[in-house]
Amino acid sequence: MSYPVIRILPGHDRRLRGGGPWLFSNEVQMDKTAKALEPGSLVRLVSHDGKAMALAQFNPHSLICARVLTRNTEAVIDARFFVRRLERALALRSRLFERPFYRLVHAEADGFPGVIVDRYGDVLVLQINTIGMQKMESLLLEALEQVLAPAAVVLRNDSAIRALEGLPEEVRVAKGTVPATIELEENGIVFAADVLKGQKTGWFYDQRSNRAFAAGLGRGQRVLDLYSYGGGFGLLALARGAREALLVDRAEGALALARESARRQGVVERCGFLRKEVFEACEELAAEKSRFGLVVADPPAFVKSRKDLAVGLRGYRKLARLAAGLVGEAGFLCIASCSHLVSEEDFAREVFAGIRAAGRGARLLFRGFAGPDHPVHPALPESAYLKFHAYALD
Repeated sequence: MSYPVIRILPGHDRRLRGGGPWLFSNEVQMDKTAKALEPGSLVRLVSHDGKAMALAQFNPHSLICARVLTRNTEAVIDARFFVRRLERALALRSRLFERPFYRLVHAEADGFPGVIVDRYGDVLVLQINTIGMQKMESLLLEALEQVLAPAAVVLRNDSAIRALEGLPEEVRVAKGTVPATIELEENGIVFAADVLKGQKTGWFYDQRSNRAFAAGLGRGQRVLDLYSYGGGFGLLALARGAREALLVDRAEGALALARESARRQGVVERCGFLRKEVFEACEELAAEKSRFGLVVADPPAFVKSRKDLAVGLRGYRKLARLAAGLVGEAGFLCIASCSHLVSEEDFAREVFAGIRAAGRGARLLFRGFAGPDHPVHPALPESAYLKFHAYALD
């Protein structure tokens, strides 16, 4: 196949040679020809001495200007190309999970730059975050049809990150019909999800194994689930033997999903639902001298860009302080960060500082990460975004 050539500047091909899937705009020869290419064009990346290195999707207007599709520089990028990758992703998930509820495609780690596919039985939710893949939407849909023949496909192209690629936000059903809520199964219990209007793609599969660990700590305890969304932590804890759970979220839609899940699970009478900002709720609960055997805090990203880092780290410290103050004697605190810009070391430091500020001692019991359906690309640190810490407090 004949593709336009993008030449890598001398000394800037180390990232690519090391297996990295991205090139930045200051690493390539951004001449008039390159700048004139239509965003999302397929290109052949070559070293400064002319050696072909990869096929990539190119966007001259983005900081990440090249996203590698394959190291086979003669490959044909068609529906069959994506079918093979989907079959590989499906084979892996089928080995990992008995039931068809998981992340099927995790972007670069599965060879689909900027693409997420979450599976809810026979409903697929697809999110495309790069202009190159947006131009190949029809090929992606054709590949999904060939591999899984789903009853419905939802396009949740409403991520703010699409703006960086010059893409508009949209939500639409590409195939079939989708009810207001659908069911998913995780850790042996059924939850309700809203794949059309819910957060992200409707559920957060990445916390699956961490929810299971936290639920074990909650046996016989009163549980507080902060930033509960659909109740993944609190409701699983109830299923594993917790006495009662209070779910706190600022969004009524999130709590409505949690109520629906609690109803389906038959545990509504042991649940409380509080719609309030979490910091405010923690302060009110502390004033009431409420205490819990297990407190779980799974906030949204406090750090979305490098300029937010200092403020975000202080936010994690404050959250840890407030949450630790609500943990009863010899209880447990679980806290997470999904900010990829926050390092494991910085997160651990700020959380422990918050625990100490609450006048508590702590032992770190467990460090968790995203589940295996969210594989990490070894040459892309950004894909190792989730951090989960479980502490026994003194």
